[in-house]
Amino acid sequence: MTRLIFVILSVLAFLSPAAAQEPSSVTALLNDLAERAELKPLKTVVVARDGETIAEQGYRGHTPSESTNIKSASKAIVSALVGVAIGKGLLEGPEQKIAPILKKDLPSPADPRINDITIGHLLSMQAGLGRMSGPNYGRWVSSSNWVRFALAQPFDDEPGGRMLYSTASTHLLSAILTKVGGKSTLALARDWLGPVDGFRIDAWERDPQGIYLGGNQMAMSARSLLAFGELYRNRGRTADGRQVVPADWVDLSFQVRTASRFTGDGYGYGWFTRRIGGEDVHYAWGYGGQMLYIVPSRQLTVVMTSDESGPSARNGYRDALHAVLAEIIEATAAD
Repeated sequence: MTRLIFVILSVLAFLSPAAAQEPSSVTALLNDLAERAELKPLKTVVVARDGETIAEQGYRGHTPSESTNIKSASKAIVSALVGVAIGKGLLEGPEQKIAPILKKDLPSPADPRINDITIGHLLSMQAGLGRMSGPNYGRWVSSSNWVRFALAQPFDDEPGGRMLYSTASTHLLSAILTKVGGKSTLALARDWLGPVDGFRIDAWERDPQGIYLGGNQMAMSARSLLAFGELYRNRGRTADGRQVVPADWVDLSFQVRTASRFTGDGYGYGWFTRRIGGEDVHYAWGYGGQMLYIVPSRQLTVVMTSDESGPSARNGYRDALHAVLAEIIEATAAD
């Protein structure tokens, strides 16, 4: 009996609070990020593996539960709503032409090529219309009718041609969803994505006609964005087994259709694809460094939010975030 007590005490000593609370490799990594000068804009990081959050961290007073502007990462959410609309029969599919839906806002006279633009072209940034992002963004959102202004732009390429990244393309999708869904895009998002535990849109900007801005100016928390990412990691199915986004739509969204001329990364329906840390990664990216990563081979979903006031591409910050993801992938293999 005495020996049994000795063995128990020895085991308890081995499993002391200090040992039991030893941080995981991922937690230790996230703690270390606060000291890196190149990551000064970083606000939060949340890491989930196989549906369970294994580490999260806020920096410089920020928390994963606070609302933040996810910028163009919201394009992936607009894409999901299009997929649900197709699943419900409100839209025919990615090959459906947009001109009949938006006929009241078409320019007159119109370039005949506008009749060739499809839902899929808008999703993959291959509409061919002049870009309304970057230097043209301010001019576009200062107009009195964003839908008409976007449709009136001269063609810079043929529909289905090279990738011309434009927030106007996803805003046209928001206008289309509003028309066929009979509700605002925000109301549709809350109805259709409501079953996703933890998903919530806190705020969203609208155009002068009241249409929610497809693909920008959407406020969510890092945890909420993670919940959306988990939905896509599970091919549109919630943790309790409900199919919210059609599984085939998730597959189509990840399928590369074009590529960014700046990075070479593939682009599908609102999602970029590249190799990071030796794995195929699908990611949504917003200005300033708002990142949602899905690593299917490792059952990982990772969110990073950042100060949205500065760029992330030309200054190398986005690439620094990609490098952090590579470290997270490595760290999860060690745990």
